[in-house]
Amino acid sequence: MITLYDYLDSGNGYKVRLLLTQLDIPYRYVEVDIMRGETRTPQFLAMNPDGRIPTIQLDDGRHLAQSDAILWYLAEGTAFLPGERFARAQVLQWMFFEQYSHEPYVATPRFIMRHLPADSPRRAELPQRLARGREALGVMEKHLGAREFFVGERYGIADIALYAYTHVAADGGHDLAPYPMLRAWLQRVAAQPQHVLLLERPSGR
Repeated sequence: MITLYDYLDSGNGYKVRLLLTQLDIPYRYVEVDIMRGETRTPQFLAMNPDGRIPTIQLDDGRHLAQSDAILWYLAEGTAFLPGERFARAQVLQWMFFEQYSHEPYVATPRFIMRHLPADSPRRAELPQRLARGREALGVMEKHLGAREFFVGERYGIADIALYAYTHVAADGGHDLAPYPMLRAWLQRVAAQPQHVLLLERPSGR
């Protein structure tokens, strides 16, 4: 059985939980408190030297980190990842976009607002990060203007990767009202079978 080391409020961990659930893959969930430095212990660093969640342990004892790499591994050979060469490259295109142009400006403001004190010096980052985040949301809005999902008109891991932090973007100060296509896409993703909520603690696994 796969073991998922995760922090419940992490959108990156949520990506993996969502896909595991939708693939109906049983897994063991281990909570790792990033705010208490639990990813920096010798035991955790032996699994993932980068000291980050999510990290999974496979049946054979191997470990895999980085949420989008885990999504790709789990989705291989399933309907969540297309088999056609160009479509697969498009999935990677959006997953790279999520990590480089989206997460630092949508996820990071949420982390600052939810997990750091009001007098944290990092609050000074928010105006610039939010401005860049609006740019990323605008790119997504334009792309979704003529399609239901991000790649191949079918729900897949590109959608999961982008959904995780977009659907809670308001927690970091983003207003999604100017993005009607984006909001409609969020509803379509939330309506997918076996959808789970970000803060829904895995049970019976």
